[in-house]
Amino acid sequence: MSPKKPEMEERTKQIVAPWKGRHGGTIPVLQEVQKEFGYLPEDALMVISREMKIPPSELFGVATFYAQFHLKPRGRHIIRVCRGTACHVRGSLAILDKIKKVLQIEENGTTEDLRYTLEPVACLGACGLAPVMMVDEETHGRLTPDKVMETLGSYE
Repeated sequence: MSPKKPEMEERTKQIVAPWKGRHGGTIPVLQEVQKEFGYLPEDALMVISREMKIPPSELFGVATFYAQFHLKPRGRHIIRVCRGTACHVRGSLAILDKIKKVLQIEENGTTEDLRYTLEPVACLGACGLAPVMMVDEETHGRLTPDKVMETLGSYE
């Protein structure tokens, strides 16, 4: 659910205020706005642009360059499925396919109810537990497609 425009604009102005007229505030402001709203709403970026006198194209450039920033709403739970070699060999593609089918989302997509966002990643660094996925900050290993759905059910 997107924030209401007047409240979003006012809150964004409050976040920007300490950085007005100072250099080096772009990333901290973007981080704080994203922390506040869960993503970087376009309207908030326009407020930042106007208040900090930074061209919108520059803000969008920064927001799209760094993987930490998101321009669309994300789910309450972030599902990261490992695509590393060990996980791939042990069936991570079947895990990913099962999640996509059951949640009816594509890779890097978010469910309509904003419950889940699915992000395939290159490696989660838990090769001994392959195949692995993380939900938020919790690692789940030695998965099967059936175990995945049982695991996700605990996040509802």
